[in-house]
Order: sequence, then structure tokens, then C-alpha cells
Amino acid sequence: MPGEEVKQFNVYLPIELIKRVKYRALETGTSLSALTADALRSYLDADGRDEHASTEKES
Repeated sequence: MPGEEVKQFNVYLPIELIKRVKYRALETGTSLSALTADALRSYLDADGRDEHASTEKES
């Protein structure tokens, strides 16, 4: 994420999923933000679709 413009994005997740994500971040030495961004990118890239360009600005 270094060099990328970032914005806070709040979501509601199951408590057990939050615990798993926090643990994974700790064991890999990755921030929660970086781990979540990587997971979302992997998920969105998995099917090869790119419906919205990554340069699209959100207001």
C-alpha cells in the first residue's frame, strides 16, 4: 500500500473472522490494512473481471 492514496472504509464482520484476521496479521508482521487490501485484491482478481478501473475515484 505504500504510495497509494488510502481512505478509511468501515465494514461489519463476524467476530471470529476479525479474530482470525488479527491473528494472521500478527503472525505475518503485516498491518490489518495491508492484509485486508491484499485479500480483497486477490479475491477481485481471481475471476479475471475488471468491471471498474483501479484508477476510478470514489467520492
